[in-house]
Amino acid sequence: MGQREVDLKHIETFVLDEADRMLDMGFVHDVKKVISWLPKKRQTLFFSATLPPEITDLISKILTQPVKVEVTPASSTADTIEQSVCFVDKNNKHKLLTEFLKDNDIISALVFTRTKHGADRLVKELERDGVYAKAIHGNKSQGARQNALGDFKSGKIRVLIATDIAARGIDIDELSHVFNYDLPNIPETYVHRIGRTGRAGLEGTSISFCNIEEKPYLKDIEKLIGKSIPVIEEHKFPMIVMTAPPKEKREPRARNTSRQVKPQKAEKESNARPGKTLKSEKEISKTTKTKKFDKEANNRSSKSQKPEKEGARKNPRSSAKKPKTTRGNFR
Repeated sequence: MGQREVDLKHIETFVLDEADRMLDMGFVHDVKKVISWLPKKRQTLFFSATLPPEITDLISKILTQPVKVEVTPASSTADTIEQSVCFVDKNNKHKLLTEFLKDNDIISALVFTRTKHGADRLVKELERDGVYAKAIHGNKSQGARQNALGDFKSGKIRVLIATDIAARGIDIDELSHVFNYDLPNIPETYVHRIGRTGRAGLEGTSISFCNIEEKPYLKDIEKLIGKSIPVIEEHKFPMIVMTAPPKEKREPRARNTSRQVKPQKAEKESNARPGKTLKSEKEISKTTKTKKFDKEANNRSSKSQKPEKEGARKNPRSSAKKPKTTRGNFR
């Protein structure tokens, strides 16, 4: 398009699949650029698993009276998937994952995290424990994502860390294990995650890590799928923290008023001698102005007196009386 080799004036139907994934990958500006080249009179079809605010905003700008077609999300899991959950503290999750990955029976493992930063951090923690892994998410370049996915499919690496949107559309044959490192806060997302294993009649395993703060998410997931997930009681890092930490309340910012004492002034007041009171800001400014005015007045008076003193000094030669001379009085 930048080289003017493509003409989109005659396009009648424009289809954008995985719209939310395109936005998460950072292609929103490219999508808007393509749309700007399209004719105004056209048919536009958007397909998206979720509708984040960015998608809703984009729909309102480029679509005219759109018709929304919604499919009820899947709420059942395949019987070929063996599901289990481990209760573990948040700080010990990466250690427990390392213990599981020591098992050679885990041929390939897709690990889901909630955030992009969490995926990168988990890769570093696993590398410190001797487990090589790669991450795939929206902040990675297209080349880096393709290389990571290619290495995972070819078997060069057996652990791939991914976020939900980045992993959408990935089709991996014979994926043996799915780990929910962070439980999703949307129950349907859990069904999509574990559905990547146990395909085509093959058996698969899903293992979820749950800390005290994620217990409500687990309850919602079990309600959706209609059954309880078996708990793995015996592991090296059982959950110790049994109460959720209270949410910290942010204190409102103090307003910047003239009555507030500045740090420098506060130091002066703290170092002031007992019995000695400091002047207020108005008094200080008054005395400063008075001193400045007196100084200027003294300078003006000294300048006016200076010429008089210089004039008072008379040249002795000029003050000496010269003898009077009269015409014709020469001898």
